[in-house]
Amino acid sequence: MAIAANTQTFTSLGVAEDLAQVLTEQGITHPFPIQNLALPDALAGKDICGQAKTGSGKTLAFGLPLVERLRDARSKQPVALVLVPTRELCLQVAEAVEPLAAARGHEVVAVYGGAPMGQQIDALRDGAEVVVATPGRLIDLVDRKAVSLRAVETVVLDEADEMADLGFLPQVHYLLRGLEAERQTMLFSATLDGRVSQLVDLYMNDPVTHRVESDTITVDTSDHRFLEVHRMDKPKVVARIARSANRVLVFVQTKRSCDRVARDITDLGVKARAIHGDLPQKKRE
Repeated sequence: MAIAANTQTFTSLGVAEDLAQVLTEQGITHPFPIQNLALPDALAGKDICGQAKTGSGKTLAFGLPLVERLRDARSKQPVALVLVPTRELCLQVAEAVEPLAAARGHEVVAVYGGAPMGQQIDALRDGAEVVVATPGRLIDLVDRKAVSLRAVETVVLDEADEMADLGFLPQVHYLLRGLEAERQTMLFSATLDGRVSQLVDLYMNDPVTHRVESDTITVDTSDHRFLEVHRMDKPKVVARIARSANRVLVFVQTKRSCDRVARDITDLGVKARAIHGDLPQKKRE
């Protein structure tokens, strides 16, 4: 098990110059702790278990080694697979990996439910090298023979604990059992115990574990305030707060409440939109 190292440059960790240049153009010049720890081993082709909080920079910790190992793909036969628990994370990871892959002339396709399947099938047929997918939609495409996973050489399980919490582990097991034995597997999660440890035991080969632990909160620039407000006055108070800032997130308990609160504060002159699981994917995006 490794302890967080001092911050270095991406190239000193073994990242190729062309990929480091892509990051520099995005304003990313110094690795996060999980990247400092994981990149050398991941670039060496070792299986990796990374434990770190959301927002810690895990995507580049697996995205850079994944792109480094890419070779040209045949039609319907991607060479790299990233499994994620949610549609939004699927898009986020794909957008982060895409410019790195493009620097090497490779394609990335995001595969998730709620989006037109035809576009995803076309991208796979054209020979996308990297598939970033939610388990359910990927299984659907495998069953339709729109994609084969036999050529996959690099597998990433991102937010593995979240996939377990959402009940996706049976689908993950199904997909991983269909892969060839010779591959690099990288797993990233906020925790590495319980059901996540079963994935490690079953599908990883002598993995190196890297943990980034902190006794402090991830964000130390926020203030927490509690306001006691009569329920009839809540929309007015929320609207007043919203007018004092550029961007505001309002969390509620139910989907119905989400729609109602968005409608109420819109009626009070605040531009607001609801987002929840019942909305069509296009509106969510």
